[in-house]
Amino acid sequence: MKKKILIGIAIGLLGLITIAAAGGLGLYLWAARDLPSFKKITDYNPPLVTTVYARNGDVLGHFYRERRFLVRLEEMPDYLVKAFLAAEDRGFYEHPGIDPSAIFRAMVKNFLAGDIRQGGSTITQQIIKRLLLTPEKSYERKLKEAILAYRLESYLSKDDIITIYLNQIYLGARSYGVEAAARSYFGKHVGELSLAEAAVLAGLPQAPSRYDPYRHPERAKQRQRYVLEQMLDAGWITQDQFDEAVNAPLEYSAMPDPSWQVGAYYLEEVRRWLIDYMSRENMNAMGATLDRYGEDAVYESGLHVYTAIDLDHQRAAEKALHDGLIASTKRRGWRGPIKTLAPSAMEDFLARQKDVVQRLASGEWVEAVVKEVSATGATVELGNFEGWIPVKSMHWCRKPDPKKATEQVPSVSDARKVLSIGDVVWVSRASGDDKGKKSKATPEEGQIPLELEQEPEVQGALVSLEPPTGEVRALVGGYDFQKSNFNRATQAHRQPGSAFKPIVYSAAIDAGFTPASIIIDAPTEYRFGGRVWRPSNFEGEYYGPTLLRTALVKSRNTVTVRIAERMGVDAIIDRAHALGIEEEFPRNLTISLGSVAVTPYNLCEAYTAFAREGTVIKPRMVLAVKGAWGDDLYQSAPEVREAISPQNAYIMDTLLQDVVQHGTGWRAKVLDRPVAGKTGTTNEEHDAWFMGFTPYLLTGVYVGFDQLTPMGRFETGSRAASPIWVQYRQAVEDTYQPEEFPVPPDIVHVNIDLKTGKVADGSSNDTEFLPFIAGSQPSAAVAGYMSPGANGTAGDAGPSSPEDLFKQF
Repeated sequence: MKKKILIGIAIGLLGLITIAAAGGLGLYLWAARDLPSFKKITDYNPPLVTTVYARNGDVLGHFYRERRFLVRLEEMPDYLVKAFLAAEDRGFYEHPGIDPSAIFRAMVKNFLAGDIRQGGSTITQQIIKRLLLTPEKSYERKLKEAILAYRLESYLSKDDIITIYLNQIYLGARSYGVEAAARSYFGKHVGELSLAEAAVLAGLPQAPSRYDPYRHPERAKQRQRYVLEQMLDAGWITQDQFDEAVNAPLEYSAMPDPSWQVGAYYLEEVRRWLIDYMSRENMNAMGATLDRYGEDAVYESGLHVYTAIDLDHQRAAEKALHDGLIASTKRRGWRGPIKTLAPSAMEDFLARQKDVVQRLASGEWVEAVVKEVSATGATVELGNFEGWIPVKSMHWCRKPDPKKATEQVPSVSDARKVLSIGDVVWVSRASGDDKGKKSKATPEEGQIPLELEQEPEVQGALVSLEPPTGEVRALVGGYDFQKSNFNRATQAHRQPGSAFKPIVYSAAIDAGFTPASIIIDAPTEYRFGGRVWRPSNFEGEYYGPTLLRTALVKSRNTVTVRIAERMGVDAIIDRAHALGIEEEFPRNLTISLGSVAVTPYNLCEAYTAFAREGTVIKPRMVLAVKGAWGDDLYQSAPEVREAISPQNAYIMDTLLQDVVQHGTGWRAKVLDRPVAGKTGTTNEEHDAWFMGFTPYLLTGVYVGFDQLTPMGRFETGSRAASPIWVQYRQAVEDTYQPEEFPVPPDIVHVNIDLKTGKVADGSSNDTEFLPFIAGSQPSAAVAGYMSPGANGTAGDAGPSSPEDLFKQF
């Protein structure tokens, strides 16, 4: 009987086992029927931060959608990995992807709570949940998670799985992965973290917002202690290490993000270029296998982008343009306060101001409210402080006279004509404290000495590149990127005015003119398109027979137009295109005076021919692009092409050096080096330019309103643009050795009488050695004033003297 009972029980148990197995198999098949493929995890390719570097390796900026930096396991401290394992999955290296004991513990707690409160997931399961499944809490999802986790462990090593986890996990503060979190919370790279800091990060995955060290430092500390206790219990740290880590002070500070700070316009231009370059067509053409293209590649592929920017150059360029535009706006006088507050609104306005003293000390401007004003100055309030603006700080607040230069208008002598109570104005910390003698013009005790400021409406651009390589060392596209990201260096098409003339004169040299050719400087008019055009010189004066060299140095418009007329506009257009000017040109003489709009970036490219002995080089900002794992995606190489002869380039260099020494580019003489350059000013001072270069550095500056608006009388290239150029170059010039422009073969120098164009003799008072292409120089018997014939070459058809030439007009 007993035997039959035992057999019955055995059969029953076997049946139950069979049923359970069948049920388990059915449950498995049911759960596995629509499982996603885990293969994409084995090819782990998460969204990563693209990093842009300056030429010295410093970070210029980042592009990202998720702030994640990929790091290898060997780059992480061993105790960091163990801290995460202690907090999340102590048996990670023992279990096959699922931990039955942890699941059982979670089931008991959930049963007692009557709800799903704990998951019991392993790190492998967490990866499955984050990358393949939804975050919903359900037994079906948990079952699918377990199946996929088990499968994944048969394809990837434990080290691979923990590497994916530590790079993927969200840790708060917009930080994905341990490297981003280390930067966000401790201002360090992950390899620099201490045990105490690593334990703080390991405590975050459970609830990043709840344990946020910035908002809840006490909770973060409690969670850190829990992690360290788990590590101690596992035998992964000693008691001494535990005690040291628990007692270590924690200092939270984010690693500064340089993005959109210094070099914001440069960074934006790199971003735009990258999006275009990382197109599917480009990548397919080079055989690159990427999962993302275009904008997605830039924001998610973790590219490493190496640029030519020199941050010292960039800072100097930004400050120079900033200062130059402020000086320009002050020359146009006071536009009025930012706004005027009613007395009831002042208190609320001041209460919102923070850190005003620190901001002033760092050179920043702050807003202030006028409290009292007298003839000698104004008392202002800013935050919890008072300041004093003396009337001498308001000297520039004069009303401009369109017919006069600013200096001809009397300065403001009464502050009440400028400010009123309640006015909100920009102020900066005064350079001197004005302490000493007490008077109504000095600040009272405790008042901050201030200067009245005004933000410019005028804009500008600066481009600076090294001609030998074409590498762009600095690029600024406006006064403030945060207020306007329109890049005037690369996107603004403006008339260059006389800054275009070197292109005209370069063509003239090849058309048979020489520096000693004489052309008449006198009023003239032309008819085309049913209209009459009367070019004139800036000063409204004319000087009769004029050397070509002098016409360029003094920027004589009528001479330039006559040269263009004689050689034909096609020669100018051909030369402009040969030098890389991309614009289309109308076939009329106005182009000789720079009527066709160009970008500063493009004009700098054209000028490289003069700095490079005749060859043009494409400006380069991006030098190389690498993938997240260091694979080469792009490598820049200089793009050089022949444009003009070395002899032509040298003659232009010499003439443009004379522009600096004796003409409108005179401010650049302060460098006390061989410098060539040309100013440019358009009608009614809409645009002002200065293009200046040496063999080692070429810099172009543009100033003007975004909408065509006169900048004011005498706001010329010499006055508005060249001071910016000079300030920038003075800041960087000492990093280069002085360098002469090289003299090519077949150049001869002849001492020329600058009045007659003849070879100088004992009776000549004003002479200069001018360069000529061998064979074109005047001799003692042949005067340099011989003008080109109709075919553009020097011939015997010219008049016999400057007086005869003058009579012809």
